[in-house]
Amino acid sequence: MKNSEKPSQIMYLVPNLFTAASCFFGVLSVVASINASFEKAIIYIFISLLLDGLDGRLARITNTTSKFGIEFDSLADVIAFGVAPAILFYQTIGHEFARMGVLASGMFVVFGAVRLARFNITTMENEPNVFIGLPIPTAAISIAIWINFYLDYGFLKHYEWVYIFAMMVTSLLMVSNIRYPSFKKIDFKTAKFGKILIIAMILLAILYVSPVESVTLIVTLYIFYGIFRAIYNVYIAKFKKR
Repeated sequence: MKNSEKPSQIMYLVPNLFTAASCFFGVLSVVASINASFEKAIIYIFISLLLDGLDGRLARITNTTSKFGIEFDSLADVIAFGVAPAILFYQTIGHEFARMGVLASGMFVVFGAVRLARFNITTMENEPNVFIGLPIPTAAISIAIWINFYLDYGFLKHYEWVYIFAMMVTSLLMVSNIRYPSFKKIDFKTAKFGKILIIAMILLAILYVSPVESVTLIVTLYIFYGIFRAIYNVYIAKFKKR
């Protein structure tokens, strides 16, 4: 599509349909959690993540990015990546802790909404290769995969308090100033194809052998990477001032 050509009105609907689908699967996840179909609820959150990733890319490819689409995407994300994982958490673990479980679930939704609002007003000011604060889709997938791990492994049934703590920490990370790497801005033209292919093959092999364990490890390492990097940078800054 040439830059001088203006996209048709129909083209503007395409990415928004993906956004609507992402929101709808978020609602399906909530319903599944209420009905104690936790595996389905987790799968629906992953489907929402896939659709959420496609809507933005389609908007950029078709040159149909709009203010409406940005706002609609954020509202959909509150449902799919805020409410859905919060209800999943409460139905599986949070309800055992009464008000503390409600508080942890509520914090996740509210702080996730704050994260999205802050992202929308600062996205042009921030570095293109980092996120300021943990992205809400990453937080949602982390909670979903941790709960899946909890459901699969019985020995975790006595460590529910760890999940309450993790839920609150994840909520705080979303509104923190900790920087997390963004893989959306990778320039594949300058990146070395051989290295990318090798890394991709290794990741796919690991995911094939142990999908749940691998995803759990990856998202956990990603979250801790941001925390350790922030601590390291603080100590380096103090050292330089001496």
